[in-house]
Amino acid sequence: MRTRRTRRLLGCGALALALGLSVAPGAATADDAPAAAAPGDLVLVTLTGAGTSAGRAEAPELLAEQDAVLAAVGAGEPVYRWTTALNGFAARLTADQLATLDDQPDVTSIEVDSIRPLAGRPSLAAVRGAAASPRLRGGAGVVIGVVDSGIAPESPAFAEVPGLGADPEAFAGACVEGDGWTPEDCTRKIVGARWYVDGFGAERVRSSESLSPRDALGHGTQVSSVAAGNAGVSVRVDDRDAGFFGGVAPQARIAAYKACWGAPDPADDGCSTADVVSAVDAAVADGVDVLSLALSGGERIDTLQLALLGAAEADVVVIGASGNAGRSAYAAHAGPWVTTVGAAVGRMSRARVSLPGGRSWAGGGRPSEVRGRAVLAQDAAAPGASRRAAAQCRLEALDSRLVADRVVVCRRGAIGRIDKSEAVAQAGGRAMVLVNRRPGSVTADLHSVPTVHLSASAGRSFSRWVSRHPDARVTVSRVAGDPGTRRTARWSAAGDPRGITVKPDAVADGDAVLGALPGSTGRTWGVFSGSSAATAHASGLAALVLGEHPEWSASVVRSLLVTSARPVPGSSVLEQGSGALPTRAPTAHLALDVAPEEWRRAVRRHRLARLNTSSLLMPARQRRAVRTVTNIGTRPEYFSVTARGFTSHRVRVQPLAVRLAPGESADFTVTVSGPTAPGRLDDGMLVWLGARGGVTRVPVALTR
Repeated sequence: MRTRRTRRLLGCGALALALGLSVAPGAATADDAPAAAAPGDLVLVTLTGAGTSAGRAEAPELLAEQDAVLAAVGAGEPVYRWTTALNGFAARLTADQLATLDDQPDVTSIEVDSIRPLAGRPSLAAVRGAAASPRLRGGAGVVIGVVDSGIAPESPAFAEVPGLGADPEAFAGACVEGDGWTPEDCTRKIVGARWYVDGFGAERVRSSESLSPRDALGHGTQVSSVAAGNAGVSVRVDDRDAGFFGGVAPQARIAAYKACWGAPDPADDGCSTADVVSAVDAAVADGVDVLSLALSGGERIDTLQLALLGAAEADVVVIGASGNAGRSAYAAHAGPWVTTVGAAVGRMSRARVSLPGGRSWAGGGRPSEVRGRAVLAQDAAAPGASRRAAAQCRLEALDSRLVADRVVVCRRGAIGRIDKSEAVAQAGGRAMVLVNRRPGSVTADLHSVPTVHLSASAGRSFSRWVSRHPDARVTVSRVAGDPGTRRTARWSAAGDPRGITVKPDAVADGDAVLGALPGSTGRTWGVFSGSSAATAHASGLAALVLGEHPEWSASVVRSLLVTSARPVPGSSVLEQGSGALPTRAPTAHLALDVAPEEWRRAVRRHRLARLNTSSLLMPARQRRAVRTVTNIGTRPEYFSVTARGFTSHRVRVQPLAVRLAPGESADFTVTVSGPTAPGRLDDGMLVWLGARGGVTRVPVALTR
C-alpha cells in the first residue's frame, strides 16, 4: 500500500498509439497521415513520453521537446501546452505544417479537435421531493475535480458552512477570475476554479454564457452538488418545500474546471477535447484526489484517454460517464485506468395513464388522480400556430377552447418538459401525457398539471388510441407502492465485446436525480438524467472512501467501488459491469490493486488484458486468467470464492479459499472450458465472501 499524499510517481517509457490500441476517429498515429486534419483545424498533438505525473521528466524538458517540434514545422506558440498528464500541445497549422508534422519522429499521435456532448441535460424541476439527507459527514479533506460546465457558487449546496472538516493538505489549485467571477467566489468549499474556452471558441458561446468558471448551463452545478453538495440543505421549488438535500460526500471540496459551453443553438452545446484535456492537465497539476468527467464521446484510446492515463499515474481516482447513446455507440472511456459508469433507472416515482377498458401504460410521474377526455396537442393548435408547435406544447401554441379540461398529449422536444406543462396549464388543460419521440429516458418532474411521461413505444401506442377515440375519457394516476425495479437504462451505452476490458465498470442511479442549479436558469433546483448523474454519484462515493482511508491508492479505491456493486437483474456484464453501485462507502476488505506505473508498462508491452483489473473480458482464444487479491483490512481474514451466473461454460477458480493477513496478497486462477461459438456472450460473477461479512464481486464476460 502507498500513502496517497506522497504520490509515488515512477518513470515510464514512451507511449505510441500504434502499439495495438485503437485510435479515435479523426486521430492518427505518427505512421498514418492525418487525413482528417484540414488547414486551420485545431489539432491535438501528443509527443513521445509521459507527462510529469509519471515522473519521466521535468516540465522544462517537456517544453523544450515541444518547442523543437513546433520550430521544425515552422509554427508559433500553440493554443495549449500540456506537461503534467501528458506531453503535447494543441495548435492550428497550415497544410504545409501539417505535412511536416507528420514526419516528426517525436510525434506519436495527431487528432483533430472535436466537440463532445455532456452526458445528461438538466431539467428545471425537482423530482418526488428531496430525500432527507441521510449522511451529514463524509469526504473531508478530499478534493473532487469536476470537468464540466462550471459551477454556481451562490448555491447553498456550496456554501462555506461549519462542519466541513479538515481542509485538503496537498491541493494547490487557483481561483481564476473571469466575467462575474472573482477570487472571493472560491471558499473552503469551492477550493479552485479554472476555465478553458480556446478550443470551443469564445466567439461561439451563447450570449448568456460567462467567460469564467461560472455555470450557465446548470450541468456542472448539478454534477458537483450530487457528488459533494452540503448536507441538510432546504429545497424549495415553486414556493413549495420539497425536503432536504445532501450530496454523496457532503464534506468533500470541489475544484471546478469549466471546459463545456453553451452555444446559441443548444444542439451545439458541448466540450472541446482540447479544452477538456487542458482541464485534466491542470487538475492533475493542482492535485485533485478524484477527477469526474460527465461527458460523452471517445470509445477508443485517444488524446483524452492518454491524459486520463497520466491522471491515473498521479494516483487520481478517475471517473467517467459511459454516455447515453444506447446501442448506437459503445461505452466511452475505454482505458482500464478510468472507472466508467453507466446509468440505472427504475427508482423514480411512477405513474400511469389508463383507458376505460383497463388497458394502461406506465411511465414517470407523481400526479394526483385526474380523469378527462384526451386530445392530441397537434389537433388543438391555436390560431396562427403550426401543428408542430402545438404538438410540442409550446407556450401560446394551444387553443384553450380545444384544450380546456382535457388531458393533453404533448410530444417531447424543442422546449423544456415543465415548460410544456405550463403551456397546458395556461390553456386550461387538466393534465398532460408527455411522450418521447425517440428512445430516451422518462422522468418524474414537478409539473404545473398532473403529468405522466411515457417512453417512445408506449407513447406511440397511446397516441394512436387517442386519435381513434377522441371523446373517450382516460385516467392519469400515480402508481402506489414500490417506485419500480432498478434496471440498466436502455439508453446507457454498453461495452465493446472486443474491447480492452469490461465497460462500463458499473452503473448508478441516472434517473431524474435531484441537484442544485444556477439561479440564472430560473430555478435553483432541478433533476437531470443520464450517465452524468451516475458519474456524480460514483465520484462522491470515491471521495467517501478516500475521506476514511487517505492512505489507500486510487486503484484500491476504484476496485472497492466496483466490486461492491450489486448485479442488476436482466442486464449483461457488458451493460452493467459489476452492477449498481452502493449508496454508502463499501465495507469489504478485499481489493485488486494496480500500481500506477503498471498502466503504461502494460500498454507498451501489449498486456492490458493481464493487468490486475477488477473484471475479466476473455475472448474465445483465452482460456485462463490470473488475478491478485489483497487484504486491505486490519485483521487476518479467510476469503472464499464461487463462480456464479455462467450458462454455457464451466468457470473454475483456484484456490477456492485463502487466508490473508493485513496487506497480504494471493493469486487466483480462472480457467474456462466450454463452447466457442462465434457471436455468443456468456457472463457471470466471481463472488468472494469474507469471513467478516464483506462481499467482493468480479464480473467476467466470455466473448465468443
